[in-house]
Amino acid sequence: MDVISMILMLLVAVILSRVVISILPLPLPLVQIALGALLAGLTDLGISLDPDVFFLLFLPPLLFLDGWRIPKEGLLRDRRTIAALAFGLVVFTVLGVGLFIHWMIPAMPLAVAFALAAILSPTDPVAVSAIAPNVPMPKRLQHILDGEALLNDASGLVCMRFAVAAAMTGAFSLGDATMTFVWLVLGGVASGAGVATAVNSVKSALARRYGEETGPEILISLMIPFAAYILAEKIEASGILAAVAAGIVMSFHEQSGQAQVSTRMRRAVVWDTVLFTLNGVIFVLLGEQLPKIIDSAVKAVTEAGHHEPLWLLVYVLAINVALVVLRYLWVWVSFWLTLYREGGKRRKSRAGGWSASPLWQGCGGR
Repeated sequence: MDVISMILMLLVAVILSRVVISILPLPLPLVQIALGALLAGLTDLGISLDPDVFFLLFLPPLLFLDGWRIPKEGLLRDRRTIAALAFGLVVFTVLGVGLFIHWMIPAMPLAVAFALAAILSPTDPVAVSAIAPNVPMPKRLQHILDGEALLNDASGLVCMRFAVAAAMTGAFSLGDATMTFVWLVLGGVASGAGVATAVNSVKSALARRYGEETGPEILISLMIPFAAYILAEKIEASGILAAVAAGIVMSFHEQSGQAQVSTRMRRAVVWDTVLFTLNGVIFVLLGEQLPKIIDSAVKAVTEAGHHEPLWLLVYVLAINVALVVLRYLWVWVSFWLTLYREGGKRRKSRAGGWSASPLWQGCGGR
């Protein structure tokens, strides 16, 4: 099937998903995944996803927009909680879930189990932004989850990279892992912030001299995340963090009020359309790939020594339970350690327990 027809069918599926949820009270991403699976059964799309191309097309604009629109006050206020979830929780989950997977599936080498855990541990920013609006959730808690999802790519990527290297070579260096992590974070943030700052400075200077045109302004805003992502990937830093950093810088530039009101309004409409389209296409593509994914997973279960595909469901449920348990364990332990560090009168005054946690306060406990 030619590319044009394939794209049109994906867009039709995205539109139909919105029609379905207007009739049935179902989560939009699940409907889009189901439509993608139906599309795979009725047609022969045969979409082959190149990870590099997929990431370049979809992630930069979505993450850029999340960084642009995330409330900066909440990001700064809960920075410690977000950092603990985005970095500490990911490493803790990789170790715990990796060991659990290796224990549950002895045929899987420990390094490969760690690599799988590194893929599963970071929360996905696209999924969070797509599902969270449909779930009744306090704003503070949603801001914490959004911040975690935007920043945990670096830690998950470093864990996966070194788990794969350990599986291939049998060697692991903590020093190399630390330096790689630092470079991914600093290089990615610097790339995104630098690109956004440079583009906005040039754009503002041209606007002051020649006037502002809405069309070019919107087109430039669409190109910034791709430029930041590509630059970061070229220097082997985190393209995802670059896109997020560019979005955050863009929001501060927006607060300066240099852009005209008409430009901001039209740009917001364009970005809302981009957000709906790309989010929808991602989940439809996931549904289209679902039959192939299940077939491959069944083969993997067979290679692990089981002849019943039902074991696949057992593995999925067990790993998900492990992820949830370790997440709650990390939140509880980090909370009590925070209370312990506070010490003295402040600890006594906040000895109400869980109610003092930022996560609990985000849930309406305060």
